[in-house]
Amino acid sequence: MRILGIDYGHKRLGLALSDEDAILATPLPVHVRTTIADDLSFLVQLAQEREIAKIVLGLPLNMNGSSGEMADEVVAFAAALREESGLPVVTFDERLTSVEAERVLVQANLSRKRRKGLRDSLAAVLILQGYLESQREARVP
Repeated sequence: MRILGIDYGHKRLGLALSDEDAILATPLPVHVRTTIADDLSFLVQLAQEREIAKIVLGLPLNMNGSSGEMADEVVAFAAALREESGLPVVTFDERLTSVEAERVLVQANLSRKRRKGLRDSLAAVLILQGYLESQREARVP
């Protein structure tokens, strides 16, 4: 079962895809956003082409666990994507994934311009990998 991970942003959607066994997340090219309708159409087509069975959207909660404006936007986008795709769409706490992605890219000694291009995809990988690991941990007695 392949799972798509999404790091939601106003300008770009970072994307990651799991392997068929839902063990490992790998990055996909970033989707530059245009309109909600086009974004949903792109994601539905991607889901069909890659035989995706579930979608995980990073939920940007505040550090105290509360929901802010961006988290509300993600929840609304998840509902629209669920309706458009017919797939299960879940949210997963993404606190600090963008910060962690930036830290990893800085440690890799990449230029600021190169980091900008990779940050969203790496954040999506971290979101999806975190989700995959949480699902494995939930199954272990």
